[in-house]
Amino acid sequence: MSTLTAASKEPSKALVIAAFAAVYILWGSTYLAIFIALDDIPPFLLVAARFLISGILLFGWCRLQGEPTPTLKAFANISVGGIITLFLGTGSLIWAEQYLPPGLAAIIVATVPLWFVVMDKYQWKYHFANKFIVLGLLIGFAGVVTLFIGKNSSAHATAADGNMPLISIGILLLGSIAWAVGSLYSRYRKVEGSASMKAAVQMIAAGLISFIPAFALGEHHRFAWSHVSFSAVAAVLYLIIFGSLVGYMAYIWLLSVRPPSLVGTYAYVNPVVALLLSSVIFHREVITPHKLLALGIILAGVIIVNLSKEKIVKPGS
Repeated sequence: MSTLTAASKEPSKALVIAAFAAVYILWGSTYLAIFIALDDIPPFLLVAARFLISGILLFGWCRLQGEPTPTLKAFANISVGGIITLFLGTGSLIWAEQYLPPGLAAIIVATVPLWFVVMDKYQWKYHFANKFIVLGLLIGFAGVVTLFIGKNSSAHATAADGNMPLISIGILLLGSIAWAVGSLYSRYRKVEGSASMKAAVQMIAAGLISFIPAFALGEHHRFAWSHVSFSAVAAVLYLIIFGSLVGYMAYIWLLSVRPPSLVGTYAYVNPVVALLLSSVIFHREVITPHKLLALGIILAGVIIVNLSKEKIVKPGS
């Protein structure tokens, strides 16, 4: 049973569909918003601003609704999931988009459902006894290898960046693993509280810890309000409202009422949305056969895995 929220009855299908639409469509569009914001705001300051503001707003709303403030122990437990998922997971994405275009970044993050399978120890016995799941994993990871073959362009990267696009793919893969680990931690860790209060605490924790690398890397010396464009401000507001307050709330709620593998299928749609917005509408990158091939291979593996694993194994069962 999920511990993200105390769900005493089956939620309405309309609410589940709306939540999936949020993580499918809205999250797909955030890749472009991140890319635009990075034109004027350094990555870790962007992570800090996005999650700290979102977390404080959501925390205030929860308190106005009469929800109790978590105990210090609960706050610490909830924060761990937020730091792993948001700071390491989303933080790696924002950092990597300095060197990778939105569509390519989304293709890499499409591996998240595969990492759910690999990292969910409560279902290892079932997963790795199923030959189709193993086949799907191998196919999905073959798609990852495809991304490393050939050159990947980036609208942010320059010739001086050298191998940074390739390094960024590796960092983003590690971040995708962190996202799966943090999500599973949040699902299985028993902590009292509503989904919204937990999301608020997670975002505040991720926002606060992001200041450490931001100042360690001297990002505050490279940032000036006078150089921040209207487009960058609009992108940050979009990330706060639609990426964090709406999208992340929908995500953690879905984790409480649906299997992680099913929730992770947002990765099927996000790359398509990101590629279309980035290339067709805003002309920020080019859709190449190489990207389409890698995306096709990864999604083929992910689909095989998810079609093969409908059985849900509870912790301790």
